[in-house]
Parts: sequence; structure tokens; C-alpha cells
Amino acid sequence: MLRYGLIFGGTVLAVACMSPKPAAETASPRSTAVGQASNMSKLYNETCAKCHGANGQGGGAGTKTLLTRAGFDQKNDRPYFDAIKNGVKDMGMEAYGETLTEAEMWGLVVHIREMQAGFLRAESGGPKETNGVYASQRASYRIETVVDTDQGLRTPWAIDWLPNGLMLVTNRSGKLSTVRNGKAVGDVTGIPESREIGQGGLMEVAVHPDYRKNGWVYLGFTEPSKTNPRSGMTKIVRGKLKFSGDNAVWTDEQTIFECAPNTFTGSGVHFGTRIVFDQKGHIFFGIGDRGDQAKAPDLTRPNGKIYRVNEDGSIPKDNPFVSDADKAKGVIPQIWSYGHRNPQGLTFDLQGGLWDTEHAPRGGDELNLVVKGANYGWPNVGHGINYNDSPIATPFPKPDQNINVPTFRWLPSIGACGLDTVKGPAFPGWKGDLVAGGLSGQNVDRIRVKGGQLVEREEIVYGMGRVREVTVGPDGFVYVALNQPDKIIRLVPAK
Repeated sequence: MLRYGLIFGGTVLAVACMSPKPAAETASPRSTAVGQASNMSKLYNETCAKCHGANGQGGGAGTKTLLTRAGFDQKNDRPYFDAIKNGVKDMGMEAYGETLTEAEMWGLVVHIREMQAGFLRAESGGPKETNGVYASQRASYRIETVVDTDQGLRTPWAIDWLPNGLMLVTNRSGKLSTVRNGKAVGDVTGIPESREIGQGGLMEVAVHPDYRKNGWVYLGFTEPSKTNPRSGMTKIVRGKLKFSGDNAVWTDEQTIFECAPNTFTGSGVHFGTRIVFDQKGHIFFGIGDRGDQAKAPDLTRPNGKIYRVNEDGSIPKDNPFVSDADKAKGVIPQIWSYGHRNPQGLTFDLQGGLWDTEHAPRGGDELNLVVKGANYGWPNVGHGINYNDSPIATPFPKPDQNINVPTFRWLPSIGACGLDTVKGPAFPGWKGDLVAGGLSGQNVDRIRVKGGQLVEREEIVYGMGRVREVTVGPDGFVYVALNQPDKIIRLVPAK
């Protein structure tokens, strides 16, 4: 029996033992193609569990536990991978670089991360409250229900406010509700037809920052195909509201962006959306890969992109793909960045940087600083594995790929959805931080970034429902739209 360890920076994080295979039993090198039909749980159990334990808890032969908070830090992603690939000679750990694909070796890292996350969640739970007060790293707060489940919201998707304090809430089923003082007081009629196809439907609402002067409200939704009602694509429009009391009629509609009819699909996943204003006359929004990952890097297809257009939908002359050569190739000139899987969070920070959060598959949701013309790698680079437990790729770009990597990745996935920047006087200790939500994670994280690097992250909401939207209101409070249950809560400073 040989003893080995995963050694990072001279520190042994895990020690294990294994029996070397006889030469005749040594596996031949596998294909380097991604997407091997390997099962990561089975591979771990057959390769690692005899020494590290079925749950990563370590073993009786001196194997240390993998289930530590320090080991869970994302800075150990590459060292874990390298230890599996190259082995640790001084500790007798064999290298797997010749018997496993790189995607499989990364899949083992994902499996380890899932075990760590499950253990740490069971150990520490979520944010703790005392007498209704949560004490976080830089602020104390309470959580209040703003719109309860009896107000008729159906999968609330987005929240924004008019200057008079009236809240606008989209319901994925197609209704745009008006809410005042926690009560659904009316609806907006005449909005464009949307279609609830799987994850799509009526999604985004965004009130123009200069609404008092121009009256524009923007919507993002799934536009149904004119020839196939079960087919659709994301569309962006703007219009104005003509009020009678708290009810309103949608008028003066203008199309801001729509996809070509031949790109419509019956897929029910990855519609993206979210709309933000840069205060320079442009809006940004995203469209997911619509379940067709091969189209995300293709600049002639709308899938898997973040877009920049002028507020009236015209194309800015300084967009990255507007040259005559691009036009001749059929490149979509509204594209700002590409290689995204499903961006469902979008915000500008206080320094003007554009950030997105996006769904990966199983493992590896991303927080990205979105820059002009950049490729974010999907599907060729990523932190996740397939839902069926098979590998896809690795998160490490090759030198010639020129791919931007995330500032932070959630591993396991949280189902990233909803993102905003804390501003205003309500939470001075959080000013400028990002607040990001998760559907499957049922969480909201506060994230601090400096110089493009993650410096702080803490969970401030957990286990209250699937987090669809996180947005900072005009009062500076942090509002959260939940699904299952369908309600809206908010974080307010504790007195």
C-alpha cells in the first residue's frame, strides 16, 4: 500500500493510500475529447473512495478529511486538478493524466466540491438570526415580507419602481402587476404577447433612469413564433404607461431588439434577459444559449450573448462587431460579448464596470466582469459537469483560446439569477458591493470585488425560496423576488 497526499503550496491537505495496479491492468490513455460518457460519482467511488472515504471524510490509513472550509476555497481548484493529473511523487500518489481525460479529472474536482459543500452546509446551516436580527460581516439587518403569497403573484421574475413609488412586478405567466404598500393594486394591460415556454415568458421590466422626462419602460420577454406557438426567442421592447388610478395601459411600443424568425426554437431553457442602463445612452441585456451550446461562440447566431444597443434600439458605432468585414460574415452587430451560457444577472458597479452572473450546468455558475468583444468560453471552457454526472470540459483555457475567466464561480451551482449593486445610505457598510441570488441555492450572497478580484463573499439569505430577482430599491433596501413561495421580501437595516 502506498500513501499519498494532495499537496498545495507545501501543505498536505489530504493523505490517502492506494494499491498500484499491476502493469497488465493499467488502463490505456483515454481520448482527450470532452463529454466522455463517464459517471463522476462512480469514478470517484472506484478511484478515490477507498482512501478518501465515500464522502471525502478520510480513512483509517491516515487519510485526512477533504471536508474543510479552507480546502473549499476556489483558490484550490487548480491545485486539486494538478494533483490528480500529475500525482504527488514524494507521497507516492500516482498520476492520472495518462489514464483519464482532463474533463474527467476536472469532473472529480467537481465531485469533491459537491461533497465539501454538502458537509459545510450541514455543519453551519445558513445566516443566523437573533430576535429577528441577522448580524453579517458589515451590517445588521432584518428580513421583511413586502408582498405576500396572497397577492396573486405567479412566478415573479423582475421588480422595478416608478418615481411615485409604484412597484412594477413581472409574472412569468404574462402579467405585469402594479404593487403599492405590499398590495397588488392593479395590472398593466396591452403589453406585448409573451409565451411561457419552460423557463421563458414575461421576464424583465426596467424603468428608464430618466423616466420623469421620457416615460420609457423596457420589457424583456419570450416572443412566440408566428408559425409555431411552442417556439420562441427573447425580445426587448419599450413603451409608455397611461395610468387610470393604479391600472395602466401600455402604449407607444417600440421594438429595441428581436431575433430573426429562423432562430426561434422550441427549447424551454436559457432565455437570459435582464436589462441595465449605462447612463451614457445605451442599454445592455443578455440572451442565453437556448439549450444549443454550440451557438454561444457563433457571432452569427443570437444565442449565448450579451448585447449593447442605443436606448432606441439603434446600433452604436463603437460596438465591437460592426465593421464591414463583420457585416459581410453575417455577424450580429448588437453583440457586446459572447460565449455565455445563460446570463440571468446583470448590473453596473459604482465604477462603471459591467458584471453578469450566469448559470453553468451542474457546478460552476459564474460572476464575470463583462468587457467589450470578449469571449467567455462556453461551451469550450467551464467549471461544470453535465446533469447526468458526465464531464464536459475544464475551466482552464489553452494559451491560444483568449477566453475571459470568471472572477468567482459557485461550485456547486446556485442557479444564479438576479444581481444588483448596493447603493444609497441604507447599508453604508455594503456600499458598492454586489448582491447575487440563486434559484436552486435559495440564497443571496454579498460579494466585494476590488481590482477585478474577489475579496469578500458572505451569504445573507438562505432557504426562504428560489431567488429569482435581487434588486436594490430607491430606499436602498435589498429586495428579493422569491419563487416557491411566490412573494417579495426585503433586507432592511436593523435599528
